[in-house]
Amino acid sequence: MPGAMDGKREETIRNKCAACFRQFNKVEHLVEHMRISFHSVHEPKCGVCQKHCRSFESLREHLIAPLPKVECARVFSVRGCSLCLNIFDNTSALRYHRDSCQYSRNSGLASRMSRLSLQNSTGDSQAVALACTMVGGGNDGSIDLCARVCLIGEDENIIFHAYMKPSIVVTNYRYEKTGIRPEHLRDAMPIQQARRRIQDILCNGEPVWKIRQRGGRAKILVGVGLDHDLACLGVEYPSFMLRDIENYPPLMKTSKLSNSLKYLSQAYLGYDIQNGIQDPYEDSVAAMRLYLKMRSQLHPRDYISGSGEARNRDNFPAWRQREMERMPPEALLELSGSDYYCWCLD
Repeated sequence: MPGAMDGKREETIRNKCAACFRQFNKVEHLVEHMRISFHSVHEPKCGVCQKHCRSFESLREHLIAPLPKVECARVFSVRGCSLCLNIFDNTSALRYHRDSCQYSRNSGLASRMSRLSLQNSTGDSQAVALACTMVGGGNDGSIDLCARVCLIGEDENIIFHAYMKPSIVVTNYRYEKTGIRPEHLRDAMPIQQARRRIQDILCNGEPVWKIRQRGGRAKILVGVGLDHDLACLGVEYPSFMLRDIENYPPLMKTSKLSNSLKYLSQAYLGYDIQNGIQDPYEDSVAAMRLYLKMRSQLHPRDYISGSGEARNRDNFPAWRQREMERMPPEALLELSGSDYYCWCLD
């Protein structure tokens, strides 16, 4: 009888996913789970039990939610950072860490006056962040027209900032949100001129058709809702050079919907934004800080991720089914790859 129980316990462990700890009745079900789950070293991971989570929101639920994992929550409450969700060896290390993890809204904005002398280039900045302020056009004012734009570098210095005159008549200035009045746009830069300036900054002297993901002079573009902003500006830029906070899987909700920049700033940077008139400088700073925090993730090995569903299918081919059913869960995890490009690879 004890032998049968030991065998059953061993089988349960064998059919347990090494990443998310989900258990399966049959080992073939575990193999299928690994084929479609895209577990990888790039997933957020609990520092106590080492469970992989699909996003930081699911990790936050695991540690802080109303019904967390009890032992993990106990350790996290003493040695865990509520912003980056990492767990440290002792409380002294946690206090030292918080100085760099906790941002202040004023840490970027207080020195803004010293940064208003626009830079002629992006310097050594590998990435630039963009944010736009939209006014309304059309009969009902529902058409988004870009009226103000701001680009900053990784150092949060302003590279380009301008009010722009839209190509069609503005029918709703959306003043309560934008703070823009007609006099701001009366002598503003024509949008065609702003478009050329933005394109020059992004391409950094490199033709659009020649831009490469690595090794070129062009800049990575960071922002929120970048497809919409670029469409309103009329700027074309390769999608593989975009880092959109809105669509980055680790920063999305557990339901795979987007979180707002306001929420992400409060939850992961530790300060509030957008409490009144929308400031594109403030938004671009928040987006850049989130990007840099994601880019600095220390993952245990250099793994080329982002090849997506096709690559994972290749790693788990049907002809290897019997072989994979004999593999331990840890070996199956080694085969699995991410279905998104992790920013730590930038």
